[in-house]
Amino acid sequence: MEIFFREIKQLLHIKSFIGTSENAVLIQIWTALITILILKALKAMAKFNWHLSNLVAFIRLNLFVKINLQLWLDKPFVEIDNSPPQNIQGVLF
Repeated sequence: MEIFFREIKQLLHIKSFIGTSENAVLIQIWTALITILILKALKAMAKFNWHLSNLVAFIRLNLFVKINLQLWLDKPFVEIDNSPPQNIQGVLF
């Protein structure tokens, strides 16, 4: 139990509960548990040797970036060119 709350505080940077009712606290605990399980599953799937804290930090930075998640997990520092193809007027591809 202590390990779980330590991970909540360290990985997810949750210092206190937002809600005060029993239901609000339970929802926040379940949400944190699901988040940690998903992060650990992503770490296990990745070919790159991620530290969990680094994975969390990189996901925070790239949260709203459209990427191939499996490719990014395996090779996070390889730049992928996702630019649209160049269209030349009058030429069909």
